[in-house]
Amino acid sequence: MSDVPKTHPRYLSLTLRDTIVAAVEQGITSIHGLIAHGRGEAFDYLIGEETQPFAIEAIHAAAVMLLSAEHPIISVNGNVAALAPEGLIELGRVLNAPLEVNIFHTETGREERIRDHLLKYGAPDVLMPTTEAQLSYIDSNRKFVHPEGIFKADVVFVPLEDGDRCEALQKMGKNVVTVDLNPMSRTAKQASITIVDNVVRALPLLCEKIPELSSDATTAQDTLKRYSNAAVLQQALQHISRSGDGN
Repeated sequence: MSDVPKTHPRYLSLTLRDTIVAAVEQGITSIHGLIAHGRGEAFDYLIGEETQPFAIEAIHAAAVMLLSAEHPIISVNGNVAALAPEGLIELGRVLNAPLEVNIFHTETGREERIRDHLLKYGAPDVLMPTTEAQLSYIDSNRKFVHPEGIFKADVVFVPLEDGDRCEALQKMGKNVVTVDLNPMSRTAKQASITIVDNVVRALPLLCEKIPELSSDATTAQDTLKRYSNAAVLQQALQHISRSGDGN
């Protein structure tokens, strides 16, 4: 870890950066994950490094969609496993949904290291990709999934996602909830619900919202009907534009 003092105005951002670097050294995150994290960090800076109202709206809708799912699944890559293992595990607990490892870059043993990392933090079980079930419309390593996980799921939570798999999941008739700091990415535009926020902030809020909605199914469904992902992304872009003007 660096020697950045806690009083530094960007202390959290810099410590998250250190977390990703450490995860690369541990073989959990791909070296390519450093680039992805840096891109996200830039967009986080543009939204003020705070959870904005458009993210709260998306979190509410995401909670409804995940709570209403028959077979929700939480997809995990190296970056999100490094940044928010406790949040992933808590989301799995409140949804009674499994975690499943699914990555693009397949360095030897990295999938197993991600699983072991999650188990170390208290995950009850972690599904692993297999050759028994494969996604359609995609040719990368991400096509290999668990038959009782992503392959079977009707709603897939895919934080820090690649656009190709998001598109494939949608074509297969699955709803996709994603966390993506870039409102212009392919994933953000194609997902059913996009939370434009840092995953370390969004996950605890999502975990808090789900139990709140459990007792009010009618109101929850009305929320989902009113939700527009395109409108939320437009709000995020407008916020970024205003921040560029110094407002």
